[in-house]
Amino acid sequence: MPDSRVTIGLVLPDVLGTYSDGGNAQVLQRRLQWRGIPAAVLDIRHGDAIPATLDVYLLGGGEDDAQALAVSHLRAHPGLQHAAAHGAVVFGVCAGFQVLGTNFTTSDRTTHTGLGLLNATTTPGRRRAIGEIVVDVAPPVGPEPLTGFENHLGRTRVGPGSRPLGKVHAGVGNGDGSEGATTGRVLGTYLHGPVLARNPALADLVLGWALGGPPAALDLPEVTTLREERLRAAKHGRGK
Repeated sequence: MPDSRVTIGLVLPDVLGTYSDGGNAQVLQRRLQWRGIPAAVLDIRHGDAIPATLDVYLLGGGEDDAQALAVSHLRAHPGLQHAAAHGAVVFGVCAGFQVLGTNFTTSDRTTHTGLGLLNATTTPGRRRAIGEIVVDVAPPVGPEPLTGFENHLGRTRVGPGSRPLGKVHAGVGNGDGSEGATTGRVLGTYLHGPVLARNPALADLVLGWALGGPPAALDLPEVTTLREERLRAAKHGRGK
């Protein structure tokens, strides 16, 4: 894999693009290029067929109507599901996380069937979760805590066959003390930021899945500074 180009699909950025989660694609591409590994980002927009030949698929956040439109399109064009079945990496944030799950219920009480790549069921909560979030994780996701910003109403239950990313130290996450979900090389989270800019170890975990092994280390002090700043803000209740 290191001698070939890594292809990253940004899935429906015109539908699931509310919270700038498209930045995750730029982060992955740049972290590969810094290591001398060719990488390309493909924007897959509504109306496009979903190719089944990419290495990484990224989904972002969006409102209820956009989320329903996205899952309908992805079910009609199942390239992502076919790719996941053959080992491709799939990474969803917020609405994208819920789309990857078993089903999700929008605020109008309509339940939509998800892609079923994660055993995760989402229903609306009583209050919207908005603010900085810190998640304590363990290997292979950890050991450093994840930092991000959450803005969602959903409360997610993770079932057998999937497992949460970690335990919420500050914030809401899934609503039961856990955050996100993962099954194999499919991962969902409520963390915006973009989350892969704020959590380089998580970005490299995703890249390691795509490359077939851990990538070489990078020394980027500015990323460490950003992490420390956001962790301090979360601990003091700022950024909400």
